[in-house]
Amino acid sequence: MSKVIAIANQKGGVGKTTTAINLSASLAVLEYKTLLIDADPQSNATSGVGVDPKHVKTSIYECIIDDVAPQDIVIETNTPNLHLIPAHIDLVGAEIEMINLPNREKMMRKVIDKIRQDYDFVLVDCSPSLGLVTVNALTAADSVIVPVQCEYFALEGLGKLLNTIKIVQTRLNTDLEIEGILLTMYDSRLRLANQVVEEVRMHFRDLVFDTIIYRNIKLGEAPSFGETIIMHDAQSRGSLNHLNLAREILQKSGMTKIKEEDKKIKV
Repeated sequence: MSKVIAIANQKGGVGKTTTAINLSASLAVLEYKTLLIDADPQSNATSGVGVDPKHVKTSIYECIIDDVAPQDIVIETNTPNLHLIPAHIDLVGAEIEMINLPNREKMMRKVIDKIRQDYDFVLVDCSPSLGLVTVNALTAADSVIVPVQCEYFALEGLGKLLNTIKIVQTRLNTDLEIEGILLTMYDSRLRLANQVVEEVRMHFRDLVFDTIIYRNIKLGEAPSFGETIIMHDAQSRGSLNHLNLAREILQKSGMTKIKEEDKKIKV
C-alpha cells in the first residue's frame, strides 16, 4: 500500500524543498517507486531533480484546475524509480480559482487518488505558506514531515503550523498523522544549534526524527546542477543523512526489516 507524505512549513528557508527532493531520491534508490509532486509555484523541487520549469507545459496546476489526468504529465527523472509531477508559476493563481469550487480543500486528493496505487511513496513539496494549496496537500496526505531549521527562530510559527494540522485532522482528514519533525541545517560546532536541538526534542519528544540533516556544501551545490544529492555525491554527509531519514521512515512505517545493528549508516 502506498503512503502519501506532505512536507510542510510556512516558514521559508528551513530546508523543506531540499528534504522533499533528497528524501524522494533516497526512497527511490532504496528501490521504492516514488513520486515527487511539486506544489510550490517557485518550482524549486522541479528544477532540483533536473527539469527546467520553463519547459513545463502541463503541471499540477492543470491537474487541480482543469482535471488533467496526472498519469499524462508524470516525468521520469535521472534517478531510477523517481518520477515527478512538476509545478510552474501558474500555481500562484490556483488558490483564487479554487475559492468557489465545491470541496475545494480536496482537489489535490482527487488528483493523488488517481495515481497513488502506482507508487510506494508520494511526497508533496508544499509552498512556504498555510494557504489553500498547502491545506489541499495536508488533506490528501497520510502524514506530514515538518522541517525545522536549527537556528534561533526555529520554533517561530511552528505552533501555528501544528494548529493548522490539528484543524485539518479534525475537519478534513482524520487519518492525517505527523510523520515527524525533522531538524535541518545542523552545525554541531554552534552552541545555538545544539540548544535548538535540545529544546525541540524536549518539547516534542517522540515526534522528532532521530535523524538530523547537517549543513553540507554538497547538499547546497546539488540543485545548481539539477541533481539530487544522491546523484551529485552519494558519499557526502548530506546523502547519508537523507538515506538515514528514508530508512527511519521505512522502519516507522513497517515497510522494511533491518537488523538492529544496521539501523544507522555511520557518518
